[in-house]
Amino acid sequence: MIRTRLRLLLMLLLAALFMLVIYQTVAITRSRAIEDLQHTASADLNRYTLSLQQELDRYKDLPKLLSTHSELVNLLLLPGSEGIHGANLYLEKVNDTIGASDTYLMDTEGTTLAASNWSKPQTFVGRNFSFRPYFRDAMAGRSGHYFALGTTSKKRGYFFSYPVEYRGTILGVIVVKIDLDDIETDWSDPLTDILVTDEDGVIFISTRAEWKFRTLKPLSHVDLQRIVSSLRYGDHALTSLSIVERKALRKGEIVTLMEGDTIANDALDGVEARQYLQLTRTVPDAGFNVSILADLKSVEKRVINNALLAGFIYSALVFLILLLLARRRISRERTRFKRQQTQALERSEARIRAIIDNTHAGLITLDSHGIIESFNPTAEKLFGYRSEVIAGEYFSKLIGHQDRAVCWQHISHEGDDNQPNELMVEVSSVRADGSQFPVELIIGRMSDSSANRFVVTIHDITERKENEEQLREARDQLEQRVSERTQDLTRANERLLQEVEEHKNTQNELIQTAKLAVIGQMSAGINHELNQPLTAIRSYADNALSFLKLGKTEQVGSNLQEISGLTVRMAKIIAPLKEFSRKTSGQSTLVSLKAVRDGAMSIMYGRLDRANVKIEWPDKLDQVFVLGDMLRLEQVVVNLISNALQAMEGGTEKWIEISIERQQDRLNICFRDHGPGIPQSELGKVFEPFYTTKKAGQGLGLGLSISHRIIESMDGQLSVANHPLGGAVFTINLPTADAPASVVGLE
Repeated sequence: MIRTRLRLLLMLLLAALFMLVIYQTVAITRSRAIEDLQHTASADLNRYTLSLQQELDRYKDLPKLLSTHSELVNLLLLPGSEGIHGANLYLEKVNDTIGASDTYLMDTEGTTLAASNWSKPQTFVGRNFSFRPYFRDAMAGRSGHYFALGTTSKKRGYFFSYPVEYRGTILGVIVVKIDLDDIETDWSDPLTDILVTDEDGVIFISTRAEWKFRTLKPLSHVDLQRIVSSLRYGDHALTSLSIVERKALRKGEIVTLMEGDTIANDALDGVEARQYLQLTRTVPDAGFNVSILADLKSVEKRVINNALLAGFIYSALVFLILLLLARRRISRERTRFKRQQTQALERSEARIRAIIDNTHAGLITLDSHGIIESFNPTAEKLFGYRSEVIAGEYFSKLIGHQDRAVCWQHISHEGDDNQPNELMVEVSSVRADGSQFPVELIIGRMSDSSANRFVVTIHDITERKENEEQLREARDQLEQRVSERTQDLTRANERLLQEVEEHKNTQNELIQTAKLAVIGQMSAGINHELNQPLTAIRSYADNALSFLKLGKTEQVGSNLQEISGLTVRMAKIIAPLKEFSRKTSGQSTLVSLKAVRDGAMSIMYGRLDRANVKIEWPDKLDQVFVLGDMLRLEQVVVNLISNALQAMEGGTEKWIEISIERQQDRLNICFRDHGPGIPQSELGKVFEPFYTTKKAGQGLGLGLSISHRIIESMDGQLSVANHPLGGAVFTINLPTADAPASVVGLE
């Protein structure tokens, strides 16, 4: 017990030490890996910042140089068509030479007089940019710089501006716009992401396309209104990146970013949390910051590798120590085992001698010639000979004449490899007084260095033979009883065959009863399908009565017309149900989903209004056609909407969504309710006849079964599933069809 506790304590200490080693390895490795990543990221950030600064420096002084050109100054002093054309040609040539995106000249009101893109459809000529900050900076007498989306081209650009002066008076503004897309192309490191943000934290340059025009943090309402009013980023929403955690470091910080999120909604499908090391540098005199986001996957990989290495080294050392201790213990155990084996051998020899002398079996040892060497006391009692008297005699003296050949053959085949080492046989033995008795002999060969010897084990089986004789008599009696019982069973089987023949008439009666049950099922189906138009007729009648009291005869007439149409519809429902159990003829017509929607809503609008249920249909249903039967498809739609209403009873969110999805030459029409859904174990039973979850009196459970058969008759499928966000979704799959020429001509 104490040794077990010590072993358990040792295992706990080793496990605790292992956890401490792994923890320290992880902590140290992570710290050093982050420091290395900081150095690498800092060097990369300096390089990216320098390249961006150099790119901007190439263009920042060009507006100042262009502001002194006489042709531009003359145009501002004496505006005219001839001067404008010359200025346009000059700016176009300059723009092509310097490789800028656009170059243009504005007057003091912000109206563009000349531009390098004067000959293009989206020219700046005549457009007013007085709302841009770079125009106001230049009009204030200083150079301007600004990043924004072009209001005309909708492309990103960085703007440099400078005032055009004449004798101390500002006549206008010259602007050079450059494209920074090439910089994004050059920044292509798979392990890092580069962001360039303005003073508000809006990302306008990024190696990740989905991050453009996002913010590093949520903007206040005032800042957002200011940016929107300046048209700086067009109609982009300027939503913030999903940064859920920031951890400050000595240099930079570690941010946790939820990737895969969408701007339009807060759905978390496919969202993955990733950690980055963020370092930021400010570009002097540029008005923006450059940030680098280095993925920490390399850090985690290094931590895992070092942790595995440390665990392997620790385990190897522990196993080595345990191996040395085990070898030492085995050596001690081996010495102790040898000592115990010697003592056990001595005790075994004494015990064997005691067993031989006291066993209930007779033991006789023979030499290689079959001569008796020794008798144990039990053998002396069995044969009536004393050991010293029988010793030296042949063993065959103890065996009856008829069995001596078998025993002697085994003893005489000395050294024969095909001869078994042991012979077990039943023979008749002879006592000293000449009487015989049955025995079981086991003659085993014992080989030693000198010659073969034999040991004979003898069991008196007189009592066993008597028992065998009694068993033989009992077996004969049992066989006789089995024969009698078999005859009884044969007669009983003949009686059962007669009863089976008699029950065949009963089976025919059961088949007729099943046919009557099918007829009852079809009657219940007709009642179910007529229930919906009858409900609509009742609603129209109630509405007509209300309109009649109010004196609105026009609405009364409209409701009566609807009731008349529904009675015609009831007649049409009864006719298809007569053919319910037969296969469809296979002749399908072109069915407009708009007509199906209008017919279903004419029946269901009253119930939808009373239940305060909102239903959404897809747009442009008049351009969507399927192959099928108009009336039957409308019946299925009404049934699915009715089931959705009943599923949402008692709910707070009563909303039915109907959507369509094309799949090559097939069309899926999906009906989703916002009810509790269908239990997973019950999904396979939904389309079985008489299956229902409705309250008593609300239905027979045949609607979905009939709808399923109707859709199949139109070469379609009706399936059901539970929506991941709740509620059930029934999907109708039908062959799609092209719109007729008359409909196409209206588009």
